[in-house]
Amino acid sequence: MAATETDLVLKRFVSCVRQEVPTVAVWAHGSLALGDFQPGRSDLDLIAIVEAPLDGEDRNRLASMHRQLLEEEAAVAKLHCSYMVRAELAEAGADHVTWAHGTILERPVTPVTRRELLEGGLILYGPPPMELLPPLIPGQLEDFIRRDLEEFWLPATGRPLLWLRDIWVDLGLLVLARATVTLRDGRLITKGEALAELRELGAPADVVRDIHDRRYARPEPISRLQRIRRAMRARAFVRRGVRRTLAAGKP
Repeated sequence: MAATETDLVLKRFVSCVRQEVPTVAVWAHGSLALGDFQPGRSDLDLIAIVEAPLDGEDRNRLASMHRQLLEEEAAVAKLHCSYMVRAELAEAGADHVTWAHGTILERPVTPVTRRELLEGGLILYGPPPMELLPPLIPGQLEDFIRRDLEEFWLPATGRPLLWLRDIWVDLGLLVLARATVTLRDGRLITKGEALAELRELGAPADVVRDIHDRRYARPEPISRLQRIRRAMRARAFVRRGVRRTLAAGKP
C-alpha cells in the first residue's frame, strides 16, 4: 500500500523530533488512533515521550522545527504535539510543553487522551503506550468529563456570540455526544459515531447534517440569518444536554 501524504508527514515529524531532543516514543491519538481521520480536516494529535525535562533551549529548537515544517508541509498546520517527560508520566495533572496553534505553550494531557492512547494509540516510534503510561485511576476519566462540561461548556452556552462560529457548533455538539456515551457506557466513540448519537439525543437534524457535511462532505453556504438561528438552536441544545448529563450523574 502506498504511503499517504499524512504518513509521509508523520514519518518526517518523528525523524525531526528525534534529531532535536532525546525521544523515547511518539504516538498519535484522536481521529488518527480512533479510525475516523479525515485528511485535510482532522487534526494530527500527537504525543512525544522525551527522556528529560525540556529547558529553554530545547523549547526554542522545537519551536523552530515546527515552524520550518509548517513552511514546508501544509498538513503540519493541523499538527499538535505534547512533549511528556518520561519520569512525569504518572502525574496526571502536570502541564507539558506543547506545540499547538502555531506556538509553544504548556498544558496537561487529559484523561481522555490518556484513555485513547491506552486503548489504541497509534505507535509512530518506540514502545506502545501501555508499556509507559500508567492506567487511569477508577473514576478519573468520568470526573474530568463532568468537570469539563460544568466548568467549560456550560458557561460557554452563556456566550451567544461564540456559537456563530462553525467550530463552536461542531465541538459543542460532538463533545456533548461523546461525553454522554462515555459517562453512560464507559466507552470512547469517534466523531462519526457521535453524529449518530446526536440524532438519538434529539439534536436538530439540520444542525447535525451541517456538522456532518463540514467533516465528511461539502457544506452548503448559509446566510447570516441562518447562522444566527443555527447558533441559537445549537447553544440551547448543548445547554440542555449538559445540564441533563450532569444531573444524571448526581446521586
